[in-house]
Amino acid sequence: MDIFHASEIVEFAVRIHDNGAHFYEYAIQLVDNEEAKGLFAELAEEERMHKKSLEKIFARMEKYLPPETYTGEYVQYLRNYIDNNIVFTKEAIDADLATVKNACSAIDFAARRELDSICYYESIKSIVPEAEHKVVDNIIAGERNHFVKLTNLRKCIL
Repeated sequence: MDIFHASEIVEFAVRIHDNGAHFYEYAIQLVDNEEAKGLFAELAEEERMHKKSLEKIFARMEKYLPPETYTGEYVQYLRNYIDNNIVFTKEAIDADLATVKNACSAIDFAARRELDSICYYESIKSIVPEAEHKVVDNIIAGERNHFVKLTNLRKCIL
């Protein structure tokens, strides 16, 4: 039995990428290292581009809409779930940002969130129909690319 539909996973991904872009934009202001600023700007832009791509995919997908008590209840639930329980959550960012004091700690923070994203999407693949795994795989590839860029920059800064 499938618990989530691919359209829900894509909707999650849109929100996660939006939260990620906001973090990277904020991180630019936190660091003095020009290379880190450049990478954070690049990653923020990639998050926005991924979000737009995902929104296009989402627009073409058949949506899963369960019965609702009131209009918009399910979408509101998903947004709150994502913002409060999944990677790049506002609470996690607020708590962890207190530890972000320089380029290295900002990179470490972002790399952990990218790894969390990869783990989340890898896990979620088992609960979406196999025919929809390609959508999830494409999201995972983007997250891996960001992790590699961050870890490569971390090596250069050390």
